[in-house]
Amino acid sequence: METLLGIPLTHWWFLVLGAVFSGYAILDGFDLGAGALHLFFRKEESRRIALNAIGPVWDGNEVWLVIGGGTLFAGFPVVYATVFSAFYVPFMLLLTGLIFRAISIEFRSKEPMRWWRLLWDINYSVSSILIAGLLGLMLGNVIQGIAIGPNFEFQGHTMDFVNPFALLTALTTIALFAMHGAIYLVMKTENRLHARLMGMVAVTSRGFVFLYFILTMATLIYNPEMADKFRRYPVLFVAPALAVLFAINVRRLAEKRRYLRAFIFSGLTTALLLVLVAMGLFPVIVPSTIDPAYHLTVENSASTPYTLRLLLIIAAIGTPLVGIYTGFVFWTFRGKVKLDKTSY
Repeated sequence: METLLGIPLTHWWFLVLGAVFSGYAILDGFDLGAGALHLFFRKEESRRIALNAIGPVWDGNEVWLVIGGGTLFAGFPVVYATVFSAFYVPFMLLLTGLIFRAISIEFRSKEPMRWWRLLWDINYSVSSILIAGLLGLMLGNVIQGIAIGPNFEFQGHTMDFVNPFALLTALTTIALFAMHGAIYLVMKTENRLHARLMGMVAVTSRGFVFLYFILTMATLIYNPEMADKFRRYPVLFVAPALAVLFAINVRRLAEKRRYLRAFIFSGLTTALLLVLVAMGLFPVIVPSTIDPAYHLTVENSASTPYTLRLLLIIAAIGTPLVGIYTGFVFWTFRGKVKLDKTSY
């Protein structure tokens, strides 16, 4: 087994995969959260401000999802093949949601009629909720495992994915992204809309903490194997505790008008939840509900050592460049949203 700095290449690539998907959840998460809250804004001006808050960054944030898919395909092709086959219908719905969200943002301002704008507002909000919910649904099913059989082929049915635990994970994901989106919009708005969003931060943060607590209890009861590492190493319980404290701290920092810090803590909460999943599953990537022998792990589903070594070099060069570009875009469009004739 080839290593880098004493760590197997497969483990390094697992970290890269986690980092990329965490980046996507943090960046596109606030876009989706802003969309989920969109219909709560009653005035035309408020909706335009909310749209223009994410206007310069939403399409760039989606790039991280493409990078995540490429990372999975390159590093763990067996996982890619099995997961995309199993989640074929959810992925098609996800792509449909991504398409409708994009055209809703772009088409809304093309015509002045009230019914036209309302139509695309509804499409934008529903597609954002759908995307967030599907991401949570698939994550919930990965946590509890899917029906993987011999040759790592999926032997279940699409309707198997619609189960109570996965639906609870979907609701928690929507609440998390709504909190993340609300605090981002607080940073970008002023006056009455700003005050309304402060109330949304309070509501969404409470909702997320409540659902996160219920989800944690459900995980311990129905997926006890996820907690095995935490029982063996009690110090790991620091991570779920920090996730709750960070979520609570978002509201506290927002009330103190420390919006950037609140947004950072909201992003850290998002990343911590994915870290918890990785800690509970590792070295398994996708568990099998049929037989542990069919678990997809970092060893039996990875590319060749040469491929992993080459990909790590590419990732070491490319990831900082993408990060620099993302930071440049956010820095360029910092500050409060001001509407003009070129706005959505």
